[in-house]
Amino acid sequence: MRNALADELTQLADQRPELAVLSGDIGNRLFDRFKERHADRFFNCGVAEANMTSVAAGMALSGMRPVTYTIASFNTGRCLEQIRLDLCYQNLPVVLVGVGAGLSYASLGPTHHALEDVCWMRSMPNMTVICPADAVETRLTLRAALEHNGPVYLRLGKKNEPLVHQNIPDFQIGKGIVLRPWGKVCILGVGTVTPVAVEAAEALAAQGIEAGVVSLHTVKPLDTALLAQLDRECDVVAVVEEHSPAGGAWSAVAEWNAENNGRMRVLRCGTADSFICEAGGQEWARTSQGISARAIAERIATALHRGEMA
Repeated sequence: MRNALADELTQLADQRPELAVLSGDIGNRLFDRFKERHADRFFNCGVAEANMTSVAAGMALSGMRPVTYTIASFNTGRCLEQIRLDLCYQNLPVVLVGVGAGLSYASLGPTHHALEDVCWMRSMPNMTVICPADAVETRLTLRAALEHNGPVYLRLGKKNEPLVHQNIPDFQIGKGIVLRPWGKVCILGVGTVTPVAVEAAEALAAQGIEAGVVSLHTVKPLDTALLAQLDRECDVVAVVEEHSPAGGAWSAVAEWNAENNGRMRVLRCGTADSFICEAGGQEWARTSQGISARAIAERIATALHRGEMA
């Protein structure tokens, strides 16, 4: 995903002289092509994320379209006040790119786990939160974010994520993309874990349970028309995400369900409300947190047959 982002940024910068990239001292080789062609619009701001955010705000006020780039947990948590007051309060068109979403950097420990970032960004007025599912959606979301008149948080994975799209889908901020038609069950995949949601649907199909899959790339604003349709047509809706219970996509869908007296059961397939202090890769971490395809399928089948509530 990060390679797709860098390539797309380089191409877009050819067409948009106002586009600039600010890095928090990572991805320097990643942006070599960008720097070769647009050296005067690449800024290594060092390990000073809060300052980088304020610099981006100043550039946006000057008519630029800045994109800040660093690790997800740092580009959000370390600069919450600057995001809130410098960007959101003034509704400035700055794109914050958080790379290494969720458990992408599982082996590096809790400092690099981004399991609360969606909650933080969702809570900010004027902020749009997008979690693309693969490299195809990464390119589309970047283009859409740069056209959006306000701050946007893009939550990306790392690299070599599986593709869920073989063709270019229609993309619109706030509108989920149907990957597989639903029956009584639908799985909402959020971000880089969406391929696992597809695998879970395939496992359910082998049991005779038709489960749809939607890439719920935009967590804020929610696709409320989609949720209303799912509420009418599905018994069980599972939200799969690499995020804690508080304030993530599951929380957003559950809030909508409660506010609208929804009838669908909303299951949560995400991480626990605790730090993960053991070392291991992303697949190991997902399995330990119950967000493997097998665990998701078992949880949905149980809920469907026994009426279990999330």
